[in-house]
Amino acid sequence: MLRFINKLAGIVLTASLSTGALSQEVYQSAHHDYRVVPVAEGLVHPWSMAWLPNGDMLITEKPGRLRLVRDGQLLPEAIPGTPEVFYEGQGGLFDVVPHPNYSDNQWVYLTFAKPVADGSTTAIVRGRLENDRLTNVVELFAAQAVGFGHYGGKLVFDDEGHMFLTLGDRMAPPVGDRDALMAHPAQDRSNHQGVVVRLNDDGTVPDDNPFVGETGILPEIWSYGHRSPQGLAIHPITGDLWESEHGPQGGDEINLIEPGNNYGWPVVGRGANYGAFGRPIHVGISEEGMTNPTNFWVPSIATSGLMIYSGDKFPMWVGDIFSGALAGEQLARVHLDDEYRSVVLEETLAYDMGRIRDVRQGPDGYIYLAISDRQAGPTPIVRLEPAD
Repeated sequence: MLRFINKLAGIVLTASLSTGALSQEVYQSAHHDYRVVPVAEGLVHPWSMAWLPNGDMLITEKPGRLRLVRDGQLLPEAIPGTPEVFYEGQGGLFDVVPHPNYSDNQWVYLTFAKPVADGSTTAIVRGRLENDRLTNVVELFAAQAVGFGHYGGKLVFDDEGHMFLTLGDRMAPPVGDRDALMAHPAQDRSNHQGVVVRLNDDGTVPDDNPFVGETGILPEIWSYGHRSPQGLAIHPITGDLWESEHGPQGGDEINLIEPGNNYGWPVVGRGANYGAFGRPIHVGISEEGMTNPTNFWVPSIATSGLMIYSGDKFPMWVGDIFSGALAGEQLARVHLDDEYRSVVLEETLAYDMGRIRDVRQGPDGYIYLAISDRQAGPTPIVRLEPAD
């Protein structure tokens, strides 16, 4: 695999993006030169973006607010009706996803850190968006995974109306010999730690999930052996499910998700424990019965939102995977082979713009980025537009 790092594409953004000069600057990439154009300013920890059929843009803010951009303007008041969230550390309000048939039912789905007796878990609610209010809010799913970090929380629908949700390992420590690593919660399918789950749109379990009917395994599980899955996307050409996740010090991954597969955490991988000496974790980088990543980063870039491009504004990027990065403060473009299953090239875009929490393709074919500041200061939504 080739890696093409283009730091000419980088620029440092101010928190307010108050100058129009940014949108006049041209940045280079391997195929498309582009500009970075401000879209909405003054957001606090924007976590996710989505669009409604009328062009309205929904944005979640991690503290628990659902915001609305209409006709290019961020409305001053948050949408009422969102659930109570556990806003502490990595917890908060996460993804927003309209139902595939939103035009008929007005359903909007939210994922969030739900406060529970012993801490918090990851949950899904569904509500009807009417007159800029969220009504009839119902909880559809709450994970059997309690803790204070590695929530996951990314949600996507496939073409059949099933929804997939990422759930992290809840920061369970990976320590000990091989037997201890094999006993880690992410390898134990009696809980929802370190898994991708598959549900019907009402939160029930599809009959054809891979572990339905197996004793001691939760039927929602679609794949397992994940650490901190931060990105999830359906490939618009193949229909394949792709996921990205944080490793510790090294070992961030992009995975092609297949039903029933074990993705290895913490038994195999390329990461090291946090600390001055980076103590090794894994027994190796691969093992029979465990699926290797399609792409990985050493050192880590802290992968975040995931998007696969299908628009008409950047035709040379159709079918490419885009991953935001937090610690890496970049947008990674991952080019796949002709069958869209193997990586052949990686390019770094939007370098040094800040912590990119989410990346989405808008209905206009532009690429939108949510910039999230660690200190919870006001940050923007920006988009990439072709320079020509």
